[in-house]
Amino acid sequence: QVHLVESGGGLVQPGGSLRLSCAASGKIFSINSMGWYRQAPGSSRELVEAITIGGSTDYAGSVKGRFTISSDNAKNTVYMQMNSLKPEDTAVYYCNAWAYGSDLSPGDYWGEGTLVTVSS
Repeated sequence: QVHLVESGGGLVQPGGSLRLSCAASGKIFSINSMGWYRQAPGSSRELVEAITIGGSTDYAGSVKGRFTISSDNAKNTVYMQMNSLKPEDTAVYYCNAWAYGSDLSPGDYWGEGTLVTVSS
């Protein structure tokens, strides 16, 4: 099993910044990719940014130029720096990982989510 723990959410004013972190632990053989999704009230969960073990990234157009994802493969940790935050960025942010457990079984894993609120 792979366990994901997120941190870094909170309340921030429009134009402000936050940094989210997500650390994976457990019986991990390898992690192929990690990323962040978000879900606003009344909306479906959507991809924000993701990064593969090789460093390739994917992101939503709405965060281009404002959010930056990075990872520390040695620590099985992914980060997302969020700048120029807007009220529409308000959502619960979920960490996601596609990983192989120690028994070589693949799995899609999720954290419990961290709330980001952008409001004055």
